[in-house]
Amino acid sequence: MQFPIKKFLSYYKPYLKMFLTVLGCAFFASTLILVFPLLVRYVTKDVLAGELSTVMDDVFWVGALMLLLVALQNIGNYIVDYKGHEIGALMERDLRSELFAHMQKLSFNFYDKEKTGQLMSRISNDLLLLSELYHHGPEDYTKYLVRFIGGFVILFFINAPLTIAVFCILLVLLILSVYYNKLLNTALKRNKERIADVNAQVEDSLGGIRVVKSFANEGIEIEKFNRENDRFLESRRKTYWTEAVFYNISETLIQLITVTVVIIGSTRIIHQTLDLADLITFLLYIGFMVEPIQRLTFMSTQFQEGITGFQRFMEIMNLKPAIENSKNPITLDEASGEIEFRQVTYRYDADLNNVFENLTLHVQPGEYVALVGPSGVGKTTLCNLIPRFYDVTDGEILIDGENVQNIDLSSLRKNIGTVQQDVYLFAGTVMENIRYGKPDAEDEEIITAAKHANAHEFIMSLPNGYHSEIGQRGVRLSGGQKQRLSISRVFLKNPPVLILDEATSSLDNESESIVKDSLEVLARGRTTIVIAHRLSTIRNAQRIVVLTRDGIAEQGTHDELLARGGTYAQLYSKQFEFQV
Repeated sequence: MQFPIKKFLSYYKPYLKMFLTVLGCAFFASTLILVFPLLVRYVTKDVLAGELSTVMDDVFWVGALMLLLVALQNIGNYIVDYKGHEIGALMERDLRSELFAHMQKLSFNFYDKEKTGQLMSRISNDLLLLSELYHHGPEDYTKYLVRFIGGFVILFFINAPLTIAVFCILLVLLILSVYYNKLLNTALKRNKERIADVNAQVEDSLGGIRVVKSFANEGIEIEKFNRENDRFLESRRKTYWTEAVFYNISETLIQLITVTVVIIGSTRIIHQTLDLADLITFLLYIGFMVEPIQRLTFMSTQFQEGITGFQRFMEIMNLKPAIENSKNPITLDEASGEIEFRQVTYRYDADLNNVFENLTLHVQPGEYVALVGPSGVGKTTLCNLIPRFYDVTDGEILIDGENVQNIDLSSLRKNIGTVQQDVYLFAGTVMENIRYGKPDAEDEEIITAAKHANAHEFIMSLPNGYHSEIGQRGVRLSGGQKQRLSISRVFLKNPPVLILDEATSSLDNESESIVKDSLEVLARGRTTIVIAHRLSTIRNAQRIVVLTRDGIAEQGTHDELLARGGTYAQLYSKQFEFQV
């Protein structure tokens, strides 16, 4: 993939004036440094060559000039250091905001394949390293390029043959740098992948810490973590080896430059083609030219880490959401709730079998429909197609006669409320979690929604009522309490279409009874599709649809299906026997 240089540079645009100011100060401060050896040369070659008793004024004048240069240089360096870091931080913020916003647009099938820890690594570590390149890179390259080129030009005028000899050694170093930079780029990219794997393992293990401890499997998790940690260590070793070889070759060549200058310079002094003052000046400038080379390893590492971070950033940014609005989407203001599946076929990937095919189902506005069937036949998948969490492979789904693919995604999903078995609550207060259903809701609306969900009583028993912190994923609440908060959110949202995905299957009898009452209140006047594991909970459904691997096997009321003695009757009989 060709590196998108135009995109890379575009992030400077909002801060271009500040950035150019920083580069100007870097150029100015580096230029001032080049004056110091010339002043030393002037003192040693011209001032001290005269009558020593009369040169003190010249020496003091040069000293005062040096102090002025030091002050100006430090002012420039202060601006470079402070404003440069500020630019880096601003650009990092912009990149992180853009990446996070883009991740919010990506569809379920992306998150089905990606690990959270790896995505966190891209949004934190990668962008931090990229911001370092954005602000340090141009500053350092400007600073050291000025010193190197300026020093080279000055040395060339002092003594061209000696300068060319030094340049030949630098050319060898440059060629080696290009080669080892390629090795470093590969090694650093591998490091990022390995640390992302470590992050993913940490996120997975800590996220399931209760399961880990309940099975006493801490040792297994430690072993899994150590395996990923060791892989990261191995990748770091290869990086360190490359850096060590590069660094030592660089140091050897740099030392060779000093040896060359001393030997050739001394020979020329003996042959009176170079004087001592010029040799001293030469050695001072060599120090300025060597400093960029000594920093080359760090700068190369910084460059490669930043470029690799940007490439990984663009890998995500170049991903197009699988689910997007059509060119001229229809806004669905207030749906009546009619849902129709027409010859719908769906599979998750091209190389996988169809979950179902040619499925047809019509749900009337306000109808209460239950979906039942063995695990794995696609009940949840079928419901996920309605709000377009996934798109059909073939066929079409209509709401109020409009194909869902032609409806604006936001308006489509605002008309659909979902209560799932696996409730997700955000870290924060009860009030904040319920308000998620309607961000602009007043406190009174939230309390009313909680009362409808039979949640108000337990909320008021919490230490701070609606302002009580519930912890990460609501760990301070019971399963029934968490479920009632999720139902409160949907009450607040007040959608015309409701999907209940085994919302009570994981609860105890008492909690199930309370939640079931809340769901019955919630379902009134709405088109409701219930995915039920416990068949006893959907006896009163207006219609029960039995889904099997071959599609819809039968549909009807509870009594009709039992009398028919088909698939539903068999499922009901087995479940009843099991419960007994």
